[in-house]
Amino acid sequence: MNKFLLIADDNESIVDILKSYVSKEGYYPIVARDGEETLSKFAEYRPLLILLDVLMPKKDGFTVCREIRQNSSVPIIMITSKGEDGDRIMGLDIGADDYIVKPFSPGEVMARIRAVLRRLDISEELNNEIIEYPGLVIKLSDYEVLIEGKPISLTKKELEVLWILASNPGKVFSRDNLLNSVWGYEYFGDARTVDTHIKRLRAKMNVPAGLPWDIRTIWGVGYKFEVKHD
Repeated sequence: MNKFLLIADDNESIVDILKSYVSKEGYYPIVARDGEETLSKFAEYRPLLILLDVLMPKKDGFTVCREIRQNSSVPIIMITSKGEDGDRIMGLDIGADDYIVKPFSPGEVMARIRAVLRRLDISEELNNEIIEYPGLVIKLSDYEVLIEGKPISLTKKELEVLWILASNPGKVFSRDNLLNSVWGYEYFGDARTVDTHIKRLRAKMNVPAGLPWDIRTIWGVGYKFEVKHD
C-alpha cells in the first residue's frame, strides 16, 4: 500500500513538525519546498495525500492544486497563513479536500488527514458503481460524467456533489448535509461553498431540454436530484 505523504512547505520548522507527526502515524513523509518541486515529487512518488502550503516560491499552492487536479484526484489539504474566507473558498473550489490555517495544532492536522483518508476509503468501496439515467452516466471510479454520450469536465468535488444527489433521487439535501457528506464532518465549511459548486455543476452540465432529470433548488432548504416520470 502507498504510504507516501507529500509535505509541500518552505518553512523548515513546520516541515520538521509535520514530518515527525506523519512518521509516527506510519506514513513516509516526502518534502517539497517550492511549487515546482511539489509537482516533480508528486509525479515521482504519487503520494497518498498532499499537505500543500499556499505561499510557496516559484508556484503558489493554488497553481499547484489546479495543475494536479487536471489529471489526479489525490486528496489535498491546503495549509496556509491566509485565513480570509475568499482564500479558503477558492482553495476548496479548485479541488482541495480541506483547508487549515496557521498557526495550527499538529494533532488537528493529523485528525484532518485521517478524516480525508476515511472518506477516500468509503469512495473506493464505490469505485465500481455506475449511476445511469436517460442521457446521463456517472462513473465514480473514472471520475467521468457523460451527458448524451459526451464527457463533461467536472472537478472532484463537483462530481461528488452530483454523485450524492443522483444516488438519492427525490431526496432533499440541505447545504449542511452536502457539506458533511462531501467535505466531511470535521470540515467547518461555509454553505456558500455548496452553492458555488451547484452553480458550476449546472453551468457545465447545461442539461439539454427533454431529459427527464435535473438538479432542483428547494428554496430555504437545499437541493435535490429530481427525476420526472411519465
